[in-house]
Amino acid sequence: MLWELGYLAPGELDYGNSPRATPLIYGKLVFLFGAFGDLHCVELATGNVVWKKNLYREYGLFEKPTWGSCSSPMIVENRLIVNPGAKEASLVALDPQTGKALWQTPGNAAAYGSLIVGKFGGRHQIVGHDAVSLGGWDVKTGARLWTVVPEFTGDFNVPTPLALDGKLLVTTENNGTRLYDFDQNGIIKPKPLAVNEDLNPDMSTPIRIGDQIFCVWNEMYCLNWKNGLKTAWYGDDNAFGDYAALITDSKRILVIGKGGTLVLIDGKAKQFKVNSRLNLFSNPGTENIFSHCALVGSRLYIRGESELICVDLAKK
Repeated sequence: MLWELGYLAPGELDYGNSPRATPLIYGKLVFLFGAFGDLHCVELATGNVVWKKNLYREYGLFEKPTWGSCSSPMIVENRLIVNPGAKEASLVALDPQTGKALWQTPGNAAAYGSLIVGKFGGRHQIVGHDAVSLGGWDVKTGARLWTVVPEFTGDFNVPTPLALDGKLLVTTENNGTRLYDFDQNGIIKPKPLAVNEDLNPDMSTPIRIGDQIFCVWNEMYCLNWKNGLKTAWYGDDNAFGDYAALITDSKRILVIGKGGTLVLIDGKAKQFKVNSRLNLFSNPGTENIFSHCALVGSRLYIRGESELICVDLAKK
């Protein structure tokens, strides 16, 4: 072990108190966002803390998210973007070197998915969910550009939106999967271009291969986003549940499913086709996997509740 960082996280959350957000590496720094709002900037080489702050205390968040803070930090134009979900600081941009606030924007409580950044309608913007709506924010000022409130309330807004050639795909458990377009000013058109009511994931984020979208929600779904989001096929596997992490090389799909089971799927097949599978953990029946995997070269790192496992995907 090169170094470790520990800190108190008093309280109680479903699924434990450990961080949900993926660490963000930025040059020689790494940013760590904990479930109770603790944000650390750490030297990657040494583990020394450069700066730290608790976003709940700093921005007056008195009602903590039910499942803790989950959104991963993001760097956009040398701004560290985080979403405390406070009334006067729904989103915040910080100087990554010092932690000093560059802007903050009022709004709603935080959702559980991560934000993305992209060019939509010719406008570079931050896009994602808060607790009750989908929105876009100006990168330089934090000003909210647009809002879409879905037809049905109660979405947990866990899946992260997916940019598709200037369009936006969102998927949630109560409103299905929707494809949105934007006008020339970068404002979303509130009526979706297409809707698929088959795919309603609680937690899983979709991926794209060409014209097709893949996502797990108790089954693997394949949708054609250029053909009205029609369901091309779906397939069942014991490793598929409410949540699975998916990664792709544009030909194959690696699913990290229940118990840490790896399922390799043919992403070019016209129907559900499993190429291979591998059980990783010593007790897969009791191991819950909710963190996204990390891929470094050919090595895949997967964190379970009690084990960290590294698999070399290049070895047969």
